[in-house]
Amino acid sequence: MTDHASVQANGVRIAYRTYGTNGGVPLVLLHGLGEGMADWAGVAPVLAAHRHVYALDLRGHGASGRPGTYGLELMRDDVLAFLDALSLGTVDLIGHSMGGVVAYLLAAERPGRVRTLILEDVPLPVPRVPPPLVRPEGPLTFDWAMVEAIRPEVDRPDPAWLERLGLITARTLVIGGGPDSHIPQERVAEMARRIPGATLVTIPAGHLVHEDAPEAFVREVLAFLP
Repeated sequence: MTDHASVQANGVRIAYRTYGTNGGVPLVLLHGLGEGMADWAGVAPVLAAHRHVYALDLRGHGASGRPGTYGLELMRDDVLAFLDALSLGTVDLIGHSMGGVVAYLLAAERPGRVRTLILEDVPLPVPRVPPPLVRPEGPLTFDWAMVEAIRPEVDRPDPAWLERLGLITARTLVIGGGPDSHIPQERVAEMARRIPGATLVTIPAGHLVHEDAPEAFVREVLAFLP
């Protein structure tokens, strides 16, 4: 069974879905750019057999608010405010792609709030040659203005983000999608090297590991979570 709800956090409505009612440290899931909480539907019920799971729509996505002001650090602050609003103290955190950026920014900013960090095919915060930005045709489940604001931060990230990876104290698992991912895997490996004590595994499923190899993804996640 899943429940849908929303909460005001950092001045914006954050929609979320919960799975399971098991006790212990909550498990929070953060989706990639242009995705949403439904993106986790294939793995969240399995994870919820062991944990109380929260899947969020980040600002500008899905059923969450579209305030017109966007940034990855704003999303980080939204998630922190979400945790406070629900009285979730310390959490385990999984982030995919852009959601992984939000996750490591949070873990570096507030190390005491994240016990375990799992980063799924997340880009290292270094400049890259940006691919073309083309708006999809038809109605969107996200605010295109959000994409236009976020993409430059991914293409030319704040140099401080790279250094702040060394501030992360959470037990960290870095999952790479292998050669079929558009994320350079040598940079995924560099991410793992820069986070103290991080473990690196590769699941050769491409960028959408949790969708295209859900059983392998869940197996690695459950083996790593305390």
